[in-house]
Amino acid sequence: MDFNRYQRQTVLREFGPEAQQKLKDSSVLVVGAGGLGIPALLYLNAMGVGTLGIVEQDIVEITNLQRQVLYTEGDLGKPKIEVVLERLKRQNSSTNFKPFDTFLTRHNALEIIAQFDIVVDGSDNFPTRYLINDACVILKKPFVSGAIQGFEGQLSVFNYQGGPTYRCLFPNMPSAEEIPNCNENGVLGVIPGIIGNLQALEVVKAVSGIGDVLNGKLLLFNGLHQSYQTINFNLQPQNTAIKKLLKSYGSEACEIHQNISVEELEKILKDQKPVQIIDVRTKKEFENFPLPQVKALNIPLNELKGRIKELNSQSPIYLLCQSGTRSDMAVRMLEELNPNLELYNIVGGVDRFLALQN
Repeated sequence: MDFNRYQRQTVLREFGPEAQQKLKDSSVLVVGAGGLGIPALLYLNAMGVGTLGIVEQDIVEITNLQRQVLYTEGDLGKPKIEVVLERLKRQNSSTNFKPFDTFLTRHNALEIIAQFDIVVDGSDNFPTRYLINDACVILKKPFVSGAIQGFEGQLSVFNYQGGPTYRCLFPNMPSAEEIPNCNENGVLGVIPGIIGNLQALEVVKAVSGIGDVLNGKLLLFNGLHQSYQTINFNLQPQNTAIKKLLKSYGSEACEIHQNISVEELEKILKDQKPVQIIDVRTKKEFENFPLPQVKALNIPLNELKGRIKELNSQSPIYLLCQSGTRSDMAVRMLEELNPNLELYNIVGGVDRFLALQN
């Protein structure tokens, strides 16, 4: 190992060459190369983690650039996994990279996570967080979880040395209507960077054995007031008894029954085939950020159940939102309400439409 490269941290009395060797011998999986995953990956790679796994299947969109600072305008439309690998290899050529060009699902989670010592949850949705938790409990792996919204973020380390799990803090997954999202509520660009870097710090502490890990502690950060608060929570033993994954984790990205790309939809529109497009964004989003080339009916996600009679059950229904997350939820909600509907989720949503125009 090139200890000269890491001299600024090995000189620290509390860290030293022993901790550096532990980093070199460790394997860390980062789920999601987005706002949280990017800063975690950059620092873990720079600091000398031996093996880095990356799970990602998204493409770079214009709305990513405000907070996902590894990407540039020249990367728009490219697969994130390709861009990330190229940049990280240039940053540290000695790292062993294990890329997974996929989303994490119940079909692959156990196989992927089993290959690593610790997981960084950089996802942006509850189904993936609960999936990671349950897989880590089954495999007895710790994971560092971060979440952000608006001007705030939170952070904790779960399933660490027999400590509390994610379900000890949040026992049940919220319903689709209860789930906030950054498309609707927004996030200040720098907030994911702060939380993602703190996630990297917790990984380093857990792997190297230095300091106090956020085990059984939830760190809350408020960027507007530059304040930190720590909340303690306890292990609930029943949450460590998970033996197998659930049959479904809701809106996992790869478990949508019917997907359609924006490119495919545009071809249908050009062929002048009759389509029924339901935009499930909020009324404010729909009015402020319209898509003139798409004739859509605006039914916000939280109103969908009460307005299902407005849908034409005799023709295919295409669900649209900003990025594809809420429209995914809408597909599943409508499937439960009426299994006979022919439903399609428009992958990438409005973001993808705008990217293709640029």
